[in-house]
Amino acid sequence: MAYVELTKDNFEQIVTENDMVIVDFWAEWCGPCKMFGPVFEKVSEDHPDAVFAKVNTEVEQEIASWFQIRSIPTLMIFREKIIIFSQAGALPEGSFRQVIEKAKELDMVEVKKQVAEQQAQQAQ
Repeated sequence: MAYVELTKDNFEQIVTENDMVIVDFWAEWCGPCKMFGPVFEKVSEDHPDAVFAKVNTEVEQEIASWFQIRSIPTLMIFREKIIIFSQAGALPEGSFRQVIEKAKELDMVEVKKQVAEQQAQQAQ
């Protein structure tokens, strides 16, 4: 299996203990989800340095609610516990690969700096 199933019991641990986690929010009844599934699995095989994970939104409604998932499939990428990408809709394989490469290229020192600045502004 090229991905892990995320549940409310393992979600935090997986995101916390891994540098990069790519999450596919999906449901069994969702046609676009079924079309994106094989692309997700295929691309995952080329990126052993990232954790690919799936959240079944029907089973794990708490997680879907927490992240305000309104449309599926939704793709979310965490780097160092920060959501750096979130988009609803199935991506073509080429676009998915580009998103992953851009996510890997991000300067996380700069991202953390921006997050800290946003949090400071919100605190005021």
